[in-house]
Amino acid sequence: MDTTQRTTVEPTHLNRPDTRPDFGRVKLLVAAYGALSAAVLVTVVVLAITGRPVTPFMWGRSAGVLASAAVTYWLTVLAARGARWAYLRIRLITIIMPPVIIAVDTIPGALPLWFVLMQAACAIALAPAAFIVNGSALRAAFPRTR
Repeated sequence: MDTTQRTTVEPTHLNRPDTRPDFGRVKLLVAAYGALSAAVLVTVVVLAITGRPVTPFMWGRSAGVLASAAVTYWLTVLAARGARWAYLRIRLITIIMPPVIIAVDTIPGALPLWFVLMQAACAIALAPAAFIVNGSALRAAFPRTR
């Protein structure tokens, strides 16, 4: 007979009502990042169908940013449920991705201006999430464990 008592430890952030709105805003920003990423890919598809010039770099870039948006949203949901490992990844992604998107897309002559502007909109949608995720309320909800 198993006499070990099992208890469930509720994640710290669930006990802090101020984190729910923060995660709600982050999810909204990441969803906007995803929607704008999808719009870029749809635009590339439409241009290709209508015979306009579309480079393999544009295909890969737009699909890659959309895939990163999907992964980022998934990690945000997991972090909102209390997964510290997901929270740590969201902290990094929201800081790193906006400047990387802008830097890669502004390689001289690699992409047309409309593509660069649409991708910049994706980066701008994600950037505010970095301030929320790295704010004191969410950091306090996921304390470092040893």
